[in-house]
Amino acid sequence: MMQNSRMSPSHGSAFRVSRRALLQAALVAPWPAHAAGFALFGTPKYRPGFTHFDYVDPHAPVGGSLWLTPPTRNASFDKLNPFTLRGSAPPGLLSLVFETLMTPSWDEPNSVYGLLAQTMQPDADGLGVRFTLHPAARFADGSVVDAAAVCHSFAALSGDGAAPALRQQYADIVAARALGPGQVHFAFRRGDRQLPLVAAGMPVFSPRWGGGAPLQQLVEQPPLASGPYRIEHQRGQRDIVYARRPDYWGWGLPSRRGQFNFTRIGYKLYRDGTARLEAFKAGEFDLIQCFVAREWARQYHGGGFADGTLVKRELPNHNPAGFQGFVMNLRRPLFQDVRVRHALALALDFQWLDRMLFYGQYKRIHGYFANSEYEAHGEPDAAERALLEPWRAHLPQSVFGALPTLPSTAPPGSLRANLLAARALLREAGWHVRDGALRNARGEAFIFEYLESQGSLAPVIAPYARALGILGIRLLYRQVDFALYQQRLERFDFDMTTTGYAGSPAPGAELLDLFGSAAAVQDGSDNLWGLQDPAVDALIGAVLAARSQAQLRTACRALDRVLVCGWYSVPHWYAASHRVAWRGGRFGMPARLPLYYEPQAWAAACWWERKTP
Repeated sequence: MMQNSRMSPSHGSAFRVSRRALLQAALVAPWPAHAAGFALFGTPKYRPGFTHFDYVDPHAPVGGSLWLTPPTRNASFDKLNPFTLRGSAPPGLLSLVFETLMTPSWDEPNSVYGLLAQTMQPDADGLGVRFTLHPAARFADGSVVDAAAVCHSFAALSGDGAAPALRQQYADIVAARALGPGQVHFAFRRGDRQLPLVAAGMPVFSPRWGGGAPLQQLVEQPPLASGPYRIEHQRGQRDIVYARRPDYWGWGLPSRRGQFNFTRIGYKLYRDGTARLEAFKAGEFDLIQCFVAREWARQYHGGGFADGTLVKRELPNHNPAGFQGFVMNLRRPLFQDVRVRHALALALDFQWLDRMLFYGQYKRIHGYFANSEYEAHGEPDAAERALLEPWRAHLPQSVFGALPTLPSTAPPGSLRANLLAARALLREAGWHVRDGALRNARGEAFIFEYLESQGSLAPVIAPYARALGILGIRLLYRQVDFALYQQRLERFDFDMTTTGYAGSPAPGAELLDLFGSAAAVQDGSDNLWGLQDPAVDALIGAVLAARSQAQLRTACRALDRVLVCGWYSVPHWYAASHRVAWRGGRFGMPARLPLYYEPQAWAAACWWERKTP
């Protein structure tokens, strides 16, 4: 419980408010759309008649191959359907085989350009959007991408057979209706400026995929979609190869010109990071992104790196960092007191970790919108206060003052001082050391389990557990295989684990799945915290109702402030650059980097293989 008489959000029921009641319809300003593209705020960078994106080479040669490996925890895949909850789909499937109605550019935020749809036109009242489909758009079997296929895709992705996160994403799109073979209209439940972008980003596939079977029954059937690649072959659910389609309908589009130049793109999957790195050095694949600072400093050297066969680079990273951190499951009574959560955050010594394990390569994450303009700082301004004030009686008073800072052990700070502060908080919450352990009034020891699948955070957990041990807290470390780990997270069967999500240049509907009260009780959602707080729901509603960049920034900062003051996580760190290595001399790439990108997606879309003499 909080120190005052207000109920903690984790108790939920007394404060649970309908999401629909909180997200009121907002008046919408004129939509900045034109024949080439659509911008959430302002106008699109590329004007009608543009020929290609600035970060591609429209004259790039076609041919050769690119082998990649995903930096993910799953070492295999067991389905060819990326839209259902159970199982794992292969890497590359969504981006290479499927297409969306519109596609973003990587050098501006919140704008989309024509792909399967030539144009999009939001309704004047903001309660819908109309797409005019490209008459040349075709699925891989030569059939037309028509309005019926778009409506079929929406029905499948918003229906019971789709993963909960997808159903949540499309929850505020009421219906998709064909206005003829070449036009489709999406109707919205409320006026939300982001919903046209949500509709524009919906993947489209043929109703004939798998003979017309329901989405949840499509497992091993190769997708029937419209993208520039098709599945050529797979081996033992460990390797998969995509072949470029010479008959792809969209090679001449401005949003596709100069992209996807490799004849084949393949992915190899590995069980652990060491095997992955050694395979790269041995030439098994062409590009690797490093997420472990110690490996980057100590293992990416010698051999091919010394003679130039392998290239090692730190590329600029302007992507919003989002969040990564230890998540405390509020469904467990142990973590329902904000003072306990605060104490657990005080025990992590980031400065020691950065010095001893990370080689000084990381920056500390302080909130939930790291490395972006949406991150809260200092005291709330007048606009933030206006959003927060209706919830003053429900929120801790720290929300309305200077934002609490994360503990530091940089001089004059120390871990000892932080642990003393943590002990005081735990005592206030009713936890005292007795018989060699921290115990509550019922004599129950403070013991919890940290769950992960890869083992990559074991070096971090060890000193964290030692610090908690000084407080009398016992942390049990458990590593399980990925399939079991995924199942337990889907059922929220854990005490503490690590989660992370990529940042967005325009946070929106994904926040409902991350922090919304409805998602907290929906198996498979991303609300691992179990957070149920009407103030959070209301602030997410303000994010979705924003009609300008300034309003969006204010709403996100207010939300960030509430989440930070709730001490729901122990935040981690982020890299200010992309650490990437690739096979030197073999590939060409455009001179200009995009602003917002992921290295593997950038290589697959924008690189090409150099011609050998």
